Amino acid sequence: MDSKILYIFSGLPGSGKSTLAQGLSSELNCAYLRIDTIEQAIRDLCEFKVEGEGYRLAYRVASDNLSQGISVVSDSCNPIELTRTEWQQVAINTGSKFINIEVICSDKTEHKERIEQRESSIPGLKLPTWQQVEAREYHAWESDRIVLDTAGKTQNQSLQELILSIKEWQGRI
Repeated sequence: MDSKILYIFSGLPGSGKSTLAQGLSSELNCAYLRIDTIEQAIRDLCEFKVEGEGYRLAYRVASDNLSQGISVVSDSCNPIELTRTEWQQVAINTGSKFINIEVICSDKTEHKERIEQRESSIPGLKLPTWQQVEAREYHAWESDRIVLDTAGKTQNQSLQELILSIKEWQGRI
């Protein structure tokens, strides 16, 4: 895993994507960009409703890192085709490879429990309720990706499964 790669995470809140993205970033020694952190910083500093600004800033920071030969893990809900395409374009523009990773939790009861029990690691960030997660706009994927189901697995089991899936994927790219 030695060439520069943009690992593009996607998934609903509470699916386990941030835990996996952070774990992968540590495991592979990659830059880590979390949209929640960027968007909350914008809210704190600028006091306006954040829409696409967090993604736009993250694309630029990812591009800077990839241009320097540093792989990047992007952690965002990434719910629509537009953002998915824009992340991929960042990799293409910097001559990098990319791997799309969708994290799901197929057990609705477990997913709901995660949402209801978790606490924010970002000061000031208000986490969504289960009702907001269920109502969230999230388009079905149309492009190839790794899909990792975290239901019924420990964080370590999910991370090890992801690393194996990435190794298999890299044999294809």
